[in-house]
Amino acid sequence: MTMVLGEATRQLLGSSRPVSWVNTAYPFAAAYLLSGGGLTAELVIGTLFFLIPYNLLMYGINDVFDYESDLRNPRKGGIEGIVLSDRWHGVTLWASGLLALPFVVALVAFGDLVSTLVLAVTLAAVVGYSAPRIRLKERPVLDSMTSSTHFVGPAAFGLALADGAWTVTAAASLVAFFLWGMASQAFGAVQDVTADREAGIGSIATVLGTATTVRVAIGLYAAAGVVMVLAGWPGVLAGLLAIPYILSILPFRSLPDDRCEEANAGWRRFLWLNMLTGFALTMLFLWIGLRG
Repeated sequence: MTMVLGEATRQLLGSSRPVSWVNTAYPFAAAYLLSGGGLTAELVIGTLFFLIPYNLLMYGINDVFDYESDLRNPRKGGIEGIVLSDRWHGVTLWASGLLALPFVVALVAFGDLVSTLVLAVTLAAVVGYSAPRIRLKERPVLDSMTSSTHFVGPAAFGLALADGAWTVTAAASLVAFFLWGMASQAFGAVQDVTADREAGIGSIATVLGTATTVRVAIGLYAAAGVVMVLAGWPGVLAGLLAIPYILSILPFRSLPDDRCEEANAGWRRFLWLNMLTGFALTMLFLWIGLRG
């Protein structure tokens, strides 16, 4: 029994992508605090929710319904996600839903109509991305938009839960974040063009091709940086953080489809860039907080 429980825990933990936990918890906590929220129960519960249960829900559903394609994906099995054993598919679906439920109930109780609607849209994007029949991840362009919502949603929810003002700065920040998320998902899809086409899976990259998708991603990163001009000083400085992402994927701008796997080097660099960017944003937020 102990061995079974241990294996189930390892599978669930691996499916939740621990390396990505901060990517959803951080936007919520930062937005909540910058919007006037304090060290409250809402902050603690919301951060814990977007740290683990939210990621298990998002990636667990994905791993269950992407099982067949994951078996053929050489990237699976490491930092970019496990191949979830089919033995644990049912457990994963139940665990992801049941673990998230009490947090969702509490956050709805803490919030109002606006925050509840934002949370509902965010969770719908999480489920709809991978769930059978809906499968937004296989609908070109919608795949990038939905994936971006996975990360912008927690930030928007943090703003709404703190009852923060929807200022030009807040709107510019969310729009820039959304464009950044679309760019990141699009570039991430480039490395799987060949495998996805062979499996009959659609994506923004299978439709546009590798080179065009990379160029679209570059444009989206650049647009994200430009939009931050509307945030005013010193928020505009966050726009400069788009530059490392552009430079990172620029070498792949003419990559042919039959060499799409080479983009994985850029994707792995992207994972490390996120950590450096998160640190830089934290320093900027602290500066803004001290000035305020």
